Amino acid sequence: MKNAYIKFILAAVIFGTNGIIASQLPLSSYEIVLTRTVLGGLFLLLLATARHEWGSLRHVTRASLGWLVLSGLFLAGNWLFLYEAYQQIGVSLATLMCYCGPILIMILSYFVFHEPFTVPKVSAMVIVTIGIVCINGADVQAHGLSWGLVCGFLSALCFALLIIAMKKVSGIGGILSPACQLLVAAVVVSAVTLSMPSAPVSLNMSHIACMICLGVVNTGLGYYLYFSGVQRLSAQSVSICGYLEPFTALALSALILRENLTSLQWLGAACILGGVALSELWHPGKKG
Repeated sequence: MKNAYIKFILAAVIFGTNGIIASQLPLSSYEIVLTRTVLGGLFLLLLATARHEWGSLRHVTRASLGWLVLSGLFLAGNWLFLYEAYQQIGVSLATLMCYCGPILIMILSYFVFHEPFTVPKVSAMVIVTIGIVCINGADVQAHGLSWGLVCGFLSALCFALLIIAMKKVSGIGGILSPACQLLVAAVVVSAVTLSMPSAPVSLNMSHIACMICLGVVNTGLGYYLYFSGVQRLSAQSVSICGYLEPFTALALSALILRENLTSLQWLGAACILGGVALSELWHPGKKG
């Protein structure tokens, strides 16, 4: 279980750099997501082949394959809406809007997985929600309900459904499963990208390096670590610990992209980190 936490937290921190890298690319949100899914999926597919994991498909049920395809669809939706929100409302705000999803995960996990509402989990979610309001409230009040905020919410909805679907997948090799999810997402994103108008862009070596990093490291390696952690952790733990991603994105967007953050937004970030710690460290009634 400790190993699962380490993998998941490392993946969340890696994902927190996605918006920073994507902001360096002169591509549309659809093209960036297509780059991620194709490069990441092919990278994991090569690793799964090297580890001879294809044989595990012989023992997979149709239900599990169905959930695998659904998780790929939800993954595509999550990233398409998230990267559109990046371009509309900025990295920090878009990432934090997406992470309203864990509130939905906590509710859904109660009905789907029968995970009880515990005092630490509910308390942590309340604190984290306060943090989200501190960070996003002023922007919503100032600009109203924009297309970027809508994309952020739709990304959150797809994220919640993605986690539920991922936990339903079983019997598939550790690397092969996220590889298949990424390739399913790549097919969906390809169809969307081809239907959108695009202008030719000029890419230099720096842009290509960013694309490779985003596809291989942030998507291939990051998604493998993420999937490995999700499979062993409860949905509620996933929803809480996942907030390390927006915290990372918030800090890096301020330090690197110079996105202006108010003291209230930093207070919100502190609430998010405090909520994560509260959820995972407070175990009432547990004896040492």
